[in-house]
Amino acid sequence: MKEIGERSGLFETTVTQDVGAFTPENLKKYDVVMFYTTGELPMTEGEKSAFIHFIRSGHGFVGVHSATDTFYMWQDYLELVGGYFNDHPWHQKVTVDVVDPSSPIVSFLGKPFQVNDEIYQTADFQYKTSHVLLKLNPSSVDMHKEGVHLRFYGWPLAWTRMAGTGRAFCTALGHEKAVWEDPRFQEL
Repeated sequence: MKEIGERSGLFETTVTQDVGAFTPENLKKYDVVMFYTTGELPMTEGEKSAFIHFIRSGHGFVGVHSATDTFYMWQDYLELVGGYFNDHPWHQKVTVDVVDPSSPIVSFLGKPFQVNDEIYQTADFQYKTSHVLLKLNPSSVDMHKEGVHLRFYGWPLAWTRMAGTGRAFCTALGHEKAVWEDPRFQEL
């Protein structure tokens, strides 16, 4: 992310693993928080409150890949990310469908494309309040593979959500280094 920001000149990045950074005072320095996390992070209730208030008061959140594998015990986080990780039966080349080619976030992709990545399934997906941008084309994978969970909403791979007056963008893509180096993923 740092390299993408530096190369584009569009943003600066601060990288930290210190959850103590989630204070109202410190968050004032930023426009967006990005998670590439997993598990129950050791945030205090005060840090969680500062984080969710920051997003809901008009700031942004970007959740990448394993961000949906985070904070299973926190309802506010589920409402922010829109679903939770629920297995990854496919780690292969897949076809990704562009669900909303009119969205400025994915319009540059145009049509279906292929990517080799670890594909997450999403449980508890908040489909009524999420705007799906990309989803897995099921014809590109073995639907009978162990661990596949059939759901009426399919396999969303990128979506947006509102959180108060803030916005969230989440993508299940981004496990492989090659995906991060792919110009399409960097543009996304």
